[in-house]
Amino acid sequence: MSKSLLALAVAAFTLGGCSLIPDYQRPEAPVAAQYPEGPAYSPTEAANQAAAEQGWRQFFHDPALQQLIQTALVNNRDLRVAALNIDAYAAQYRIQRADLFPAVSANGSGSRQRTPANMSQTGESGISSTYSATLGVSAYELDLFGRVRSLSDQALQNYFATEEARRSTQISLVASVANAYLTWQADKELLKLTQDTLKNYDESYKLTLRSNEVGVASALDLSQARTSVENAKVQLAKYTRQVAQDQNSLALLLGTTLPDNLPASKPLAADLLTEVPAGLPSDLLQRRPDILEAEHKLLAANANIGAARAAFFPSISLTANAGTLSPDLSGLFKGGSGTWLFSPQINLPIFNAGALRASLDYSKIQKEITVSQYEKAIQTAFQEVSDGLAARQTYNQQLQAQTDFVAANQNYYRLAERRYRIGIDSNLTFLDAQRSLFSAQQSLITDRLSQLTSEVNLYKALGGGWFEQTGQNRPVSDKPPKA
Repeated sequence: MSKSLLALAVAAFTLGGCSLIPDYQRPEAPVAAQYPEGPAYSPTEAANQAAAEQGWRQFFHDPALQQLIQTALVNNRDLRVAALNIDAYAAQYRIQRADLFPAVSANGSGSRQRTPANMSQTGESGISSTYSATLGVSAYELDLFGRVRSLSDQALQNYFATEEARRSTQISLVASVANAYLTWQADKELLKLTQDTLKNYDESYKLTLRSNEVGVASALDLSQARTSVENAKVQLAKYTRQVAQDQNSLALLLGTTLPDNLPASKPLAADLLTEVPAGLPSDLLQRRPDILEAEHKLLAANANIGAARAAFFPSISLTANAGTLSPDLSGLFKGGSGTWLFSPQINLPIFNAGALRASLDYSKIQKEITVSQYEKAIQTAFQEVSDGLAARQTYNQQLQAQTDFVAANQNYYRLAERRYRIGIDSNLTFLDAQRSLFSAQQSLITDRLSQLTSEVNLYKALGGGWFEQTGQNRPVSDKPPKA
């Protein structure tokens, strides 16, 4: 009978392979072939290397930030969950794929039973024994129309989608750590600026107080000087709080406390980032993991249609076993004790009140939903990159103008202070120069932070942040998980 079982398995594989999955056609990208052009955008240049291929160690120049990113990639809990989801979907795929093969099981059993005399045909009590050993296949479905294989393909595509989701999570994590770090550095610079400004305001107040005591400065001058001091104290408390909260946000992203041996940070005005080229919108289809994730989900929905179609056709399942049966344990494997069972079953759908048609319609609707989600992912990526390119050009112009504005305010402050000291101008002009300079310096720091975070977001939008070092090869998501 073992030969019969082998022949049965061979026949099952021979008959399998028919697929009712629709031919997959990638939807057209619902975006323009080029990124926007205009006064807000810098001229696009050909990219020798895609941003997605540039390692984050080459993109971020600050050694402290590099160490923080490395720590987050090891300890962040969201990234751990994303990695565990890959293992979970790999297990689901292996479970579904197992239905393509016969489940062979061995079974051995034995029983002894005493029959009372009044229940025996001979009128005498007795003890009967039965022993068996079998090897069989139970309820194996011949995949004639590819239903099981379609479900297996669906599970495989869901597994690939989860791999891309993990990459997307890492890219977002790298960008989030970088932005949180830059915000922390900006708030520390604002705190230092406020401390220095408060010191200057306090010295000016003391000078005005002495002038008021000798009758040179009025009570109004003294009151105005006092308002500057108190306003600076408000700003000092604000930035002290923000620096502490920034550290807490970083710790959450890192999944642990900030390292004690963190290298010295570079100032925001230093060369912290590498400017990356945008390339073409078509590059996003192969570089952005969220777009690839959406496409794998689309392929999964496409495979599900094949399974829904196959449900309209007959299904054949086989149950077979072979073994030995004997009343004595010693005779279990003797000649003449062989036994076998072959039980094929066919199921032909005749009437189900439209359930199969509704199931097919549902799977087609689900595919249309995933098509829209795939197209939306492309449009979102296009918008994020376009926003980043607009920010790059305009922030460069804004930073230059703000730098010149700070320089002008510094000159105004020096002149106002000198004229106030020699008694030419009133204290009001000097205080106005102080406030203007402080406000301009604050704006320069916040503008520089906005420019840096926009570059980080553009790097993320282009798919950057997956590789640690430039030149690494991207893993190919077309191989099923290992058993």
